[in-house]
Amino acid sequence: MTNTMPEHIRTILFNRVPEVTFAFWVIKILSTTTGETFADYLNVDLGLGLSTTTWIMSALLIVALVAQFATKRYRSGVYWTVVVLISIVGTLLTDIMTDVLGVELWVSTLVFSLLLAATFSVWFFRERTLSIHTIFSRRREAFYWVAVLLTFALGTAAGDLISEGMGLGYMFGTILFASLIGVIAIARFAFKANIVFCFWAAYVLTRPLGASIGDLLSQSPADGGLGLGTTITSVVFLVVIVTVATYLGIKVRRQRAAAAREFAGGLAPVAP
Repeated sequence: MTNTMPEHIRTILFNRVPEVTFAFWVIKILSTTTGETFADYLNVDLGLGLSTTTWIMSALLIVALVAQFATKRYRSGVYWTVVVLISIVGTLLTDIMTDVLGVELWVSTLVFSLLLAATFSVWFFRERTLSIHTIFSRRREAFYWVAVLLTFALGTAAGDLISEGMGLGYMFGTILFASLIGVIAIARFAFKANIVFCFWAAYVLTRPLGASIGDLLSQSPADGGLGLGTTITSVVFLVVIVTVATYLGIKVRRQRAAAAREFAGGLAPVAP
């Protein structure tokens, strides 16, 4: 007779990504906004240009990913650092395709959609699940981060297509993408739609929502924004991200301590 670890305890103790809560979505949206505004700050305000900015942020992302893969389980500071950096790099990838390579936004949207679909297909074929509640291995985590990068690039392209390409404006984009996320939430909680599909659909849509919010706050009134500037917007949102991420880190440590006590105390079921 040997003790087996219940799935909920294993998830708390060993999952490499955070629990999906309201705080998770808050940080996700704010990180996308920060990615949009900080990329603009480096590229335009500091005058680094797209190429230099992309190389610098990609190098920082690689360092952060190495640190993330070196961890044995979810670490709040490391994880959300990767998310913020990957949001910036995803934004820059779309900007390079549009501004440097001259690829139209609808083409970028289609390309990133196909790449994301291919990633999900290979991921499911190899692992038989797309759930983020079972990211216990580094291979699953590799699929996860590739998918996350593509969602940021796709969200940037789709958001720019709606707000700028179609000339509908940042306010319209904010309302539109927030409404679509609301529809997904209703589909999930009222009609019990597939949880994995709803998660990734909402994850994609938070990128253009965050980008629209970032542009709405930072761009000048002449361009349809509120004129707060990229510096103020980035700093304020980074402070909020750090605060909420710190709270999540404390919460996770408490959950792990409780789960470890539960398992050690013999509350786990016994399997033959």
